[in-house]
Amino acid sequence: MAQIDPDSPVPKYFQLREILLDLIENNELAIGMAIPSERELCQRFGLSRMTVRQAVDHLVSEGRLQRVAGKGTFVARPKIEMALRLTSFSDEMRARGMEPGSRDLDRRVVRASAHLARELGIRPGDEVHFIERLRTAADEPMCIERAHIPVSLAPDLDTHDLTGRSLYALLETRYGLVLDAGELTIDGGIADPGDADLLKLPRGGAVLLLQRRSFAGGVCAELGVSTYRADRYQLRTVLEIPARRA
Repeated sequence: MAQIDPDSPVPKYFQLREILLDLIENNELAIGMAIPSERELCQRFGLSRMTVRQAVDHLVSEGRLQRVAGKGTFVARPKIEMALRLTSFSDEMRARGMEPGSRDLDRRVVRASAHLARELGIRPGDEVHFIERLRTAADEPMCIERAHIPVSLAPDLDTHDLTGRSLYALLETRYGLVLDAGELTIDGGIADPGDADLLKLPRGGAVLLLQRRSFAGGVCAELGVSTYRADRYQLRTVLEIPARRA
C-alpha cells in the first residue's frame, strides 16, 4: 500500500485522498464496503484526525464515499456520466448496460402559453402535448422528464403507450421527426417534495435541472425539462480550444 510522503509538495490530505481512490478503483474497497475508521487511518498513515477528515470530506463531496449516520463511511456507487449530446435516456442507459424503464405520471394536451409558444416557435394557444414520466434504470428512479411537443408535429401522440419506450424513437418512426440539433441549459437545484418522493431522495435533496430544445430539420420539435438525481449523475464534456484568428 502507498504511503504518505512527508517531503512531497502535495498536501497530505490530498495524498490520502489519492490512496483511498486507488483502493476503490482497484476494488480493494468495494462498493458498499466500509472504509477504515478515522482512528485507523490516522494510525496507519501517521496523520492527524483533521487531515484524515479533510481527505474523507473531499471524497464524500465528490460522491465516491457516503456517510451513514451511526454506522460509518462507505464506498458509494459510482455516478452515471451524462454525455452532453442529443440522445435519448433509453439509449444512454442501454449503452451503460442498464435496462431503461418509465412510468407515466401525466399525459394531456394543453394550450401554449406565450412563453411556451416562443420556445417552441408556435402561436400562443396552439395545442401542445405535455408528457411527464418517471424514468428508471435497473428499476431505480433516475429522473423525471417533462416534455412539450406541438400537436401539429405529432397529432395522435397521446394515443401511444410510452411504457418502456423511447419517446425520441417513437417521434422518428411514427412521425418522421429525426432530432438532429438541440440547445441545453443546466442548473443545479433542490428537489421539490413531490419530485423528491418520486426520485427517492431526502427532502431538500440536490438535483440537476436540464432544459433542452430539440430540433428536427430546423423546427423545434420538443421543449423538455428533466430533473435528475444529483447523487447519481455527473456531467462530462470535451473542452476544445477555439481556433485563433490568423
